Amino acid sequence: MTDRLLIQNLTSLVALRNTELEKLQAAQAAKVATAERYKKNLERLHSLAVNSGASGSLPIALAANCGDYKQAVLAMADSHRLDLTMHEADMAVSQRALNQAYVKCEVLGQVLEKNEKALAGKQAVQERKVHDDLATQVWLRSQN
Repeated sequence: MTDRLLIQNLTSLVALRNTELEKLQAAQAAKVATAERYKKNLERLHSLAVNSGASGSLPIALAANCGDYKQAVLAMADSHRLDLTMHEADMAVSQRALNQAYVKCEVLGQVLEKNEKALAGKQAVQERKVHDDLATQVWLRSQN
């Protein structure tokens, strides 16, 4: 494989890795937004439970209704807390995948940079050789 083809292939691979990295970053951002929504919902549910008032001072039917309402809100809050915990665990796994993708992208970028420098060095050597050959020919012709 020629050096130019290798660099072209590496450039394509780096671009693909960058695209993958951007997708993972977008997915992680969406998960963070979802976690924030869970937290806001939990705050609202807590507020609903607290602001529903004391059920002991109400008539029996209303007290039972209020108690059932509080139990339903607290059960929903517990369900949301569990969902949030599972979502945060999923976010942690996604963050690890994002970190790994970032490292892969960086490593490929470094390999690409190294190969580009090596090719530039080879081209500089070839160019100097051509200039030296031309200078030698000019000198030899001037000696005649």
